[in-house]
Amino acid sequence: MLTLASKLKRDDGVRGPRASNPASDSTRRVSVRDKLLVKEVAELEANLPCTCKVNFPDPNKLHYFQLTVIPDEGYYQGGKFQFEIEVPDAYNMVPPKVKCLTRIWHPNITETGEICLSLLREHSIDGTGWAPTRTLKDVVWGLNSLFTDLLNFDDPLNIEAAEHHLRDKVSQWFI
Repeated sequence: MLTLASKLKRDDGVRGPRASNPASDSTRRVSVRDKLLVKEVAELEANLPCTCKVNFPDPNKLHYFQLTVIPDEGYYQGGKFQFEIEVPDAYNMVPPKVKCLTRIWHPNITETGEICLSLLREHSIDGTGWAPTRTLKDVVWGLNSLFTDLLNFDDPLNIEAAEHHLRDKVSQWFI
């Protein structure tokens, strides 16, 4: 099976240090995003939290993958939450687009899957938003932390869920 990583290696070997045919280069040109993703995906897979699993439906499209988070502590322990992550062409200057596919009653995730996580914001008032130095590993660890230490009831995206928590701290939070 051809993967993006093997394609990058093969293309580099075919072209050598200097391209001799500019026309064929344009058809084989690999984006900066894809070159970054080859490195970042390897780092991500080597440093994945034990509560997370990644799935690449198409190994040739490293810019689209799914993340499953299975918290082992806290309010959401025992749940299984799916996220869809798409890395735009302008990556790493802009953050990945993330959506929660699992319906959940969470103060930082809406019922339609929008996520409030500062590192996913292109512009952040508190300075903790996206920066070109961040990686996919940071995104995955941040999403994982939404179920433990980054769970925020004080500045919620889903106000009803946060208010519900204040009224009833022992109920189940899965929908």
